[in-house]
Amino acid sequence: MSRWIKTLLVAAVLVGAAASPAPVWACPMCKVAQEDSEDPAVAARPKAYMYSILFMLSMPASLFTFFGVSFYRLSKKQQLLNEQAMLESDQIG
Repeated sequence: MSRWIKTLLVAAVLVGAAASPAPVWACPMCKVAQEDSEDPAVAARPKAYMYSILFMLSMPASLFTFFGVSFYRLSKKQQLLNEQAMLESDQIG
């Protein structure tokens, strides 16, 4: 390998190692404290947090699906218009 590629590879590894997230340790009792609370608002927090994560995960898939279906319909409509134009030009000529 050339020196340039080696330098680039080492730089990429160093940047990747520096950008990797550090492990996070959470107190297991925090979850229990949240779930066993007498206050219904505090007891509902873990469930609300779970729903917010599901919502965030579903948004990209929903957007890609919407735009994908929209572009598919536009392409089919354009294809139909092109076929009609070809038929009209064959009838005229």
